[in-house]
Amino acid sequence: MQHSLKSKKTAGVAFSTLLMLLTIFGPVSMDLYLPVLPALTEDMHTTTSSAQFTLTACLIGLALGQIITGPLSDRYGRRMPVLIGVVAYSAASLLCAFSPNIITLVIARLVQGLAGAAGIVIAQAAGRDVYEGGALIRYYGRLTVLGGLAAVVGPVIGGQLARITDWHGIFIFLSIVGVVMLAATLLIFGETLPAGRRTDGGMAQISKDFRTLLSNRLFTGSVLIAGLTYAALFAYLSGATYILQETFGLSPQAYSIAFGTNSAGFMVFGYLGGVAAEHWSEQGSLTVGIAMTAIGSLGLLFTGLFSLPLPVVIASLFTLASGVAFAAPATTSLSMADYPDLAGTASSILGCARFGFGGFAAPLVGLGGSQAVLPLGIVTVGATALAFLAQIMLVQRAGREWSL
Repeated sequence: MQHSLKSKKTAGVAFSTLLMLLTIFGPVSMDLYLPVLPALTEDMHTTTSSAQFTLTACLIGLALGQIITGPLSDRYGRRMPVLIGVVAYSAASLLCAFSPNIITLVIARLVQGLAGAAGIVIAQAAGRDVYEGGALIRYYGRLTVLGGLAAVVGPVIGGQLARITDWHGIFIFLSIVGVVMLAATLLIFGETLPAGRRTDGGMAQISKDFRTLLSNRLFTGSVLIAGLTYAALFAYLSGATYILQETFGLSPQAYSIAFGTNSAGFMVFGYLGGVAAEHWSEQGSLTVGIAMTAIGSLGLLFTGLFSLPLPVVIASLFTLASGVAFAAPATTSLSMADYPDLAGTASSILGCARFGFGGFAAPLVGLGGSQAVLPLGIVTVGATALAFLAQIMLVQRAGREWSL
């Protein structure tokens, strides 16, 4: 059931497709260049950890940008923040393409992430404006599949682009994508948050809204699980490009094929996670997703400890990514469903956790050198263990209290 006649008009196929594309282009920009990251490292005359910090900078931008954009969209509406974000994204992508050194590139990537965050947070908040109940869960399931798939399929596309261009060309490509998204947004995106439903009160009200959300045990637990499982995913995205290409000798194209396999798993299990959350149990879906992530993480840890072969690594990465996808629709619906008037702020906290935790985890993988599987296993196992703890201590307890 939609909230208003205006909402019904804006929730058509073109509009929902645009929201999904807005969800995609931020994560794609994060890791489209991963297949050429070793070449970028050499071209910039820098270290592996420094080059990986370009990924961290984008993740930090994606996290902080959502914290900024979400509350602003609750106060000023959804359309203007997303337009500003897309324009800034195109400009930042050009700056990335022509960065003369690693410091400039890191700064440009931070701005690119800040701008790209607008699409993610607005897509979630606008969806909450126009959907409810099972339709909302299905919508978040689709966002999960596409948003996470973008993060995983980005290296696949990047691997193919690497056949015809270098890392400069990849960032120029992203700038062009931003221009296309701007045109589509101007044509299709209608305001979904009427003036009468917007918040006011400035920073004091924003602080109150944050306290309201974070004092809710179910919301906090769901956000922590989302952040910790995505930390495992982004650690994998950061470390796998070096491990698969330098340790196991895969070419950029073979690396992109391996990522393509994981992309298929992410798509299938993201869809199944949404179906399970809607028709079976949101908490049960969380448990299954975390368990799958744990199995994949343990496979990576054992590979680092006992030098297991490439097929074990591929299977572990597949299971890890699929587990994150399976849990994501439930974490999103649990954290967003109870706060329709704070959808932008709730979405910003959720997105900040996902990308902020990911930004923290990604450089940790590089501390063991460019060819070390063990740090990746340690980081992903640790993140998954903390996700299990949040499930037990917060989400399950909140469910028991609600049932009483």
